Parts: sequence; structure tokens; C-alpha cells
Amino acid sequence: MTGELAEAVVDLAAIAGNVERIAGATTAAVMAVVKADGFGHGAVPVARAALAGGATWLGVTSAAEALQLRSAGLTAPVLSWLHGPGTDFAALAAAEVDVSVAAPELLDAVAAAARATGRTAQVHLKIDTGMSRHGATAEGWPELVAWARKYEREGVLAVRGLWSHLATADSSPYGVTAQTAAFAEAVAYARDAGLDPELLHLANSAAAFTAPHTHFDLVRAGIAVYGVEPVPGRAFGLRPALTLRTQVIMAKRVPAGTGVSYQHTHVTTRPTTLALIPLGFADGIPRGVDGRAQVLLGGRRLPIIGRVAMDQCVVDAGDLDVRIGDPVTVLGPGDSGEPTATDWATWADTNPHEILTGIGTRVPRRHERKGTFTADVRVEGALPFPHHGRKRP
Repeated sequence: MTGELAEAVVDLAAIAGNVERIAGATTAAVMAVVKADGFGHGAVPVARAALAGGATWLGVTSAAEALQLRSAGLTAPVLSWLHGPGTDFAALAAAEVDVSVAAPELLDAVAAAARATGRTAQVHLKIDTGMSRHGATAEGWPELVAWARKYEREGVLAVRGLWSHLATADSSPYGVTAQTAAFAEAVAYARDAGLDPELLHLANSAAAFTAPHTHFDLVRAGIAVYGVEPVPGRAFGLRPALTLRTQVIMAKRVPAGTGVSYQHTHVTTRPTTLALIPLGFADGIPRGVDGRAQVLLGGRRLPIIGRVAMDQCVVDAGDLDVRIGDPVTVLGPGDSGEPTATDWATWADTNPHEILTGIGTRVPRRHERKGTFTADVRVEGALPFPHHGRKRP
């Protein structure tokens, strides 16, 4: 670290390597999802690394995220999928950003923006196949398809894709099977109504490695891009890309019976050394992990004790000789015994996504390429996959 109290170091070679491994597990194209500032890793550098690793699409949630990529000079196809009635669809059309639409009202807004700009908007219609979040219901699908076909005939938009999102790809093959069947029905209806989309996409990170029948033309990889294994208990050779590091800013010896932090939720049972680190819940350290979470200090995993505060937390270093400035690794790939994002998710009873995206903005990101990472595409049980391409489901 260069004068900072903490930093998040992002290995772009790991990002590229993870995408290469994902691409090696499918014959479909790969979309790297870089929403939420690239899951906290930095959207623009992650996007560039992902494209270098073989991704051909980028996925984001919002118009602002999509336009940020375009402003950075990225010209790869981008899909933005969560919009409200106030979205500037004209700006998205001008930037050649594809947009997802799940309701006729928003389809009307996209068509109006396309007319105003004189551009043909590229849209992906989303069907809800069981997630019960975004996406048209089965009952609403015919109306959405009918309006999309009308606007296509008028030349103001083109339906480039049909898509949905899997709810249980990391846990239940039965749910995946049911959703895939529902998706196939929706696709068949849309094609019978006259739509001829270029892209069908359903698979997420977990399905990219475990459910080849969901791959169709494009797989959307999120957490796997960042090196977190998407299926509990299974490993596909991904490498975590982010390391969160800090340093000791205070060390003190205290006797047994010393209360630590707010409400004294922890009281020492022996003489010990307390090491203070300048990261708290404003920086992504979950507040309720005292007594469970650990960091790497002095080559050993040591526990965080006492209530995590907004800006700092306390580590019980025992009899370790700790001094101000000693390096601390909060999370990383695990190469040196440090905790991983998955470890932190277990301690906080959440998922690694929340841990990574929760690292606050006052922690600077530093991007580096630690070396080449060529994926071994011979992932056991994953190849060969049939290409579903333009086949009618």
C-alpha cells in the first residue's frame, strides 16, 4: 500500500482467466456481467479483462452503468436490463446499448425514443420462468410479444434476444428443468408470432458449468467472472481476483477482563494483544461477525472480536508480537491462508456477492496483472457441450 490505510487489489489476469475457463465450458457466447461496478472490482478494467479473456458481451443493470462503459471507449455489445419509466432510452439507443424490456409500457417508451433518435432500438424481451422478479408473466407474454412484433414491423425496434433468469441453478436441477421448459414454451410462442431473435439466453454462472441444456446462444456469467465458485461444494478451477488488504494502526496489551468495542459484547479471558485495523462496516466488514470472522496477520488467522464499528474493528492477536504498520489481509484467493469471500459469506450468513459488492468506495481499488492465466478447458464433466444455437427449442 502506498500511503492508504487499506486497498483492494484486483488481479485482472485472474478475471481474464476465469472468463477463459467459462468460455471453455460452453460453445455458446459469453456475457461478462459487470454490474455494481464489476461486483466491486471496477467495471471498466474488469470489462476490458473479460473481453480479453473471451467474453463477447457485457451485462449491466442500469442505463448509467451501460453509458459508463461506452464513455470509457468500450464498443462491445452491452445489455442493460433494469429500467423505469424515466430511463433515457434515447441515450441508450444513441450509444447502441441493447435494453431488456418486460412490460408493454416500457416497450412503448423504447419505441418512442427510437423514433426520436431515428435509430432502431435493439431489445431483449424477458419472460419470468419462475424467479418471480423481473420479466413478463406467462399471461402477459402474448401482449408483450404482440407489441414487439408491431414495433418491429414499423422498423423502430428489433427484438435481438429472448431471455430469462434461473433461480436454483446452484442448488436444484429440478428447478432448472422446469424453468428451461417454461422458457422453451415462451420462445416457441414468440417465434410463432413472427419474432426471429438472434440470441436466446438463460444460463448464469452455475448453469454455465452444470447445465449445458440451458446455454442456448449466450451464457451470462456473473460471480464466476470474479473467481468465486458458483456451486457450493464444487470447484471448477476459478481464481478469486480481489484481495482486500489493510494494516495495523494500533496495538495494545490488555489484561483479562477487558471489554472490547461497543456494548462490550466481547470481554477478554486472558492477557492478550489487541490489534486495531481501519476497516469497518462502511468499508464492507459485516457488523455482526465478531467472534466468527478472521483475518490474516503475522502469517496466522486471527479472530475479529467485539462489535465491528463503522470505521474500524479489533483483532485478538494473542501473544503475537504486533506493531503498527503490520500488514493484514482481510480476504483474498486463499493462497497464503487468508480468508476468502466465501469464508466471509459463511461468517456473515450471506453470499460472496454481498461481501464483494459491499467493499466501500473509500477503499481504493488497484488493478494489476499478476501473470498469465491460461484456462484448462478440460473441466471434468463439462465438455463437450452441444451448441443450441439457432435450434428451435
